[in-house]
Amino acid sequence: MLRITEPTTPDQVEAVRRLCWDYRDFLLTLDAHSRKIVRTFYPREKYARMLSSIQTEHSPPNGGMRLALKDDQPVGCGMFHTIAPHVAEIKRVFVADSVRGAGVGFAIMQSLIEQCRERGFDYIRMDTGKPMQTAARLYLSMGFSLRDAYSEIPEIARGHLLFFEMDLRANNSA
Repeated sequence: MLRITEPTTPDQVEAVRRLCWDYRDFLLTLDAHSRKIVRTFYPREKYARMLSSIQTEHSPPNGGMRLALKDDQPVGCGMFHTIAPHVAEIKRVFVADSVRGAGVGFAIMQSLIEQCRERGFDYIRMDTGKPMQTAARLYLSMGFSLRDAYSEIPEIARGHLLFFEMDLRANNSA
């Protein structure tokens, strides 16, 4: 049985951190350029520091986290934080290989969208690497639209990312 929950216990938050490490490892398998981007922007030490504050950065009222549990085992995660007034950014949506294709990513995204809506955000933005076509199709199928970059993109990543936005004011049923 699949359950999407807000991680509240230290064990659940640690499970999200482990899944974030799995996500980083997954990105390193995509292609040579993706590996270069990950190693440039998320070297192990920097990523570890970022994950040490994950609960603070992605907590209410300015953010949120979701943990997917299948038969009480952590199998996926996702989170968001505020990047501008009334604008949330979804980050690090990841699903373990063992459950890919079973609707876990959809369930995580649906929960994150609903959480953003409940918190009064007007827009959700996010990005993904171009090699992640399955993720891009999921986001588009859920009502996100492609858009231009919404922040400064370093030269190494230009042309290698897709950017998305959902207008929560116009889409009342995700």
